[in-house]
Amino acid sequence: MFVVIFRAKVRSVDSEYSAVAARLRELALGQFGCLDFQAVTEGENEIALSYWPNEESILAWKSHSEHVLAQQLGRERWYESYTVQVAEITREYRVPL
Repeated sequence: MFVVIFRAKVRSVDSEYSAVAARLRELALGQFGCLDFQAVTEGENEIALSYWPNEESILAWKSHSEHVLAQQLGRERWYESYTVQVAEITREYRVPL
């Protein structure tokens, strides 16, 4: 399993941002094999964690036309800066909740 860690410094958020984020989440989970997606914003800092079964799914998601457009809008309007990290999860521990 892989995790994509997206960290951003938010420039501005508008109603289009919220709609695009909701649509992308729906696509990732419904059509591209994303196993889980969590995002939080605190002040101007945003972090999103998405979990994927393999790198092929991540690459397909990254190159999807709606995602490419959202990346462009993010660079132009919504984010001052961002980083993306992809890591393989080699161990996982759970405590029943």
